[in-house]
Amino acid sequence: MAEQGDFLHVVTTDNLTDRRIALGRAMIWGSAGFLAVVALVQTLQETGYADFGFSTWRPTLYAYVLWAICLCWGQVLIRGERGKRVLFVLPAALFVISMVVFPLLFGLVIAFSDWNLSSPTGRTFNGLDNIRQMWTDDFYWNAMANMVRYTLAIIVEYAIAFGLALLLNSQIHARKFFRVAFLMPLMLSPVAVSWMIGKSMMEIRFGPIARLARELGWASPSFFGSPEMARFTIMVMDAWTYIPFMMIMILAGLQAIPRDIQEAAKVDGARSWRGFWEVTFPLMLPVSITVILIRIIFKLKLADIIINVTAGGPGGATDSVTSFIFREYRDRSNVGYGTLLAMVYLVLIVIAITIVMKLTDRWARPRY
Repeated sequence: MAEQGDFLHVVTTDNLTDRRIALGRAMIWGSAGFLAVVALVQTLQETGYADFGFSTWRPTLYAYVLWAICLCWGQVLIRGERGKRVLFVLPAALFVISMVVFPLLFGLVIAFSDWNLSSPTGRTFNGLDNIRQMWTDDFYWNAMANMVRYTLAIIVEYAIAFGLALLLNSQIHARKFFRVAFLMPLMLSPVAVSWMIGKSMMEIRFGPIARLARELGWASPSFFGSPEMARFTIMVMDAWTYIPFMMIMILAGLQAIPRDIQEAAKVDGARSWRGFWEVTFPLMLPVSITVILIRIIFKLKLADIIINVTAGGPGGATDSVTSFIFREYRDRSNVGYGTLLAMVYLVLIVIAITIVMKLTDRWARPRY
């Protein structure tokens, strides 16, 4: 039985007076306005446009908590019993706003600031200077072009992974052993791959791969000497690490194809290549699109192998955008410019992924 004063167990749907609804709306809009004013004052003070403000962002945090409370209480006053559902959403909403929205807004403020950790002047607002620097930064655009090259390499990775999945899905000898063996690169950290393959096996003087190349006639097997060769080697190492991931996903898709469909295709004359192209491949399109999308997301974060093996060299030729931003933070302590690049990169990724998902939505629908 509901007790007097028990807020959550009091049904108030029939007691929604105009005065009560007005009070609820006043609480919501008043607290939102107060939060906006506090955040605006603090932003103006931080960017140097106002001499008054607070020494820390703590008042903004208090205003945010007050707004969250008023929002929930106001919903209860306006909607009665139905408004109490907001209380169950409150923890998730506070978490998302605190962990996603606030860091993004703070990152946006830093992106338009001159903030070098080695400078004694601290953080100062510099308007569009970071954008102008990005626009004329040849190394950044080279890193962006590299990202396009690295991402296009996924097409080759997908073809190899599909071939391996078909092989492991057939009745070959020691199939289980090969499935485990092909998965081993995926179990290694990219950092370990960098040192094991890039730093030791491909070492120009004593590395076994370099020695083998020398035996085959390559006089000076430098896998990282020229920009083109270094980029190709980075692609190979990254592909060696992640092709097993694509393979295992495609293999799972192949095993999920109903046997009766394949048998019916064989009866109709669709065997070998024709059966693959007209039956297996269309049925695998939803899995293929998913695998490629996930791989694109992995590829867009490519940094660890590059940082450990080439450090972006020679002359920044192998830099990805992520490794370039990382070195901007670590080597140059340039937080403001690095944050702007990260924000721009985030926007480009969201736009690109949205376009790809839109274009592939029709293909990804199951066709059986």
